[in-house]
Amino acid sequence: MRFRLAPTPAQEQALLEHCSHARYVWNLAVEQHQHWRPGRAGAPGYGEQARQLTEARKAFAWLAAGSQTVQQQALRDFAQAMAGFFAGTHRRPAWRKAGVHEGFRIVGKRGQHWNVRRLSRKVGEAWIPKAGWVRFRWSRQVPESAKSFRVRRDRAGRWHVCFAVIPRPVNGPGTGQVVGVDRGVAISAALSTGEKLSVPGLRDTETQRLLRLQRRLARAKPGSKRRARVKTAIARIKARETDRRKDWVEKTSTRLAAEYDVIRVEDLKIRNMVRSARGTLTAPGSNVRAKAGLNRSIHAAGLGHLVTRLEHKAPGRVEKINPAYTSQTCHACGHRAAENRESQAVFRCRACGHTDHADVNAAKNIAAGRAVTARGALQPPGGAVNREPQSVLTSG
Repeated sequence: MRFRLAPTPAQEQALLEHCSHARYVWNLAVEQHQHWRPGRAGAPGYGEQARQLTEARKAFAWLAAGSQTVQQQALRDFAQAMAGFFAGTHRRPAWRKAGVHEGFRIVGKRGQHWNVRRLSRKVGEAWIPKAGWVRFRWSRQVPESAKSFRVRRDRAGRWHVCFAVIPRPVNGPGTGQVVGVDRGVAISAALSTGEKLSVPGLRDTETQRLLRLQRRLARAKPGSKRRARVKTAIARIKARETDRRKDWVEKTSTRLAAEYDVIRVEDLKIRNMVRSARGTLTAPGSNVRAKAGLNRSIHAAGLGHLVTRLEHKAPGRVEKINPAYTSQTCHACGHRAAENRESQAVFRCRACGHTDHADVNAAKNIAAGRAVTARGALQPPGGAVNREPQSVLTSG
């Protein structure tokens, strides 16, 4: 759960120092592990790194002036990141950069909120070492189960305090309703009910201002104050776009989890879809600029974030369906042909003449749980579908 933080100028300086110390400790841990090679002694773990941190705080006054809690939690975060890397669930921890990775974590007492209090209906305070009580906007009840919170600063200069809690799942209606969701770029989410949902992006005036700022940034001198101001202005516009996308994802996922018992989505490999097409020096890629634009559109549509939040809010009720040929297969008769999809939006079956929006037709196939094999057979998660014509089931 995230709340907007409102530090004073003096408190902001203390928070920036915490961010700097946490980033410095993290990067030292990354450097230690990068020196490891097969045949050498193992890289130090959290216990050894914590002992080294104690010695470093004795040797360097500027490091000792910071919070030991913040610095130790940076080491704990790194140890957790390495555990995720060795488990195969996360990428290897990389370097953190100033201006991009600004944040740190504070751990409170188990089951107690000695470091958080409420002042009024919309104002609360959180105790942060070296900064004191920092106010934040109390937009909802702070969870009692929160064991820690993280303070972060985005590129637009906004501060947030994020409490680490496991959200409660959203209860379904209990009617057995099933919905299919087809995700795309032109239409962010097409439902099998015929509804088409799109992520709200930037307005035309905001897009034009962003383009002007980007041109101004290209002319600014690197390292100048003018360049820093332009970068902040660009970050504010992009933060506005990100906030709108996250708000849409939260509202859409909550609604789907509350209205349907089973939610079926495409099993898309987002990481593979947004892979760069630049290639190598010896084998350069083709249509690199067009592919980069497509990758930005995929990220802007929030394809992966929507499914992630659905799995959080409706655990056990989200099913992933193989998306193969779902946009080429007629939902009415089961006939599959590439010519069925006349355009991005128009679907017209060459066998039965059924017409529909292409994304809605794909969503209906997903709702039915269909996965089309390479031989053209329609297969649901549990076996073959008997309602399709025999000629389709046996086509080669």
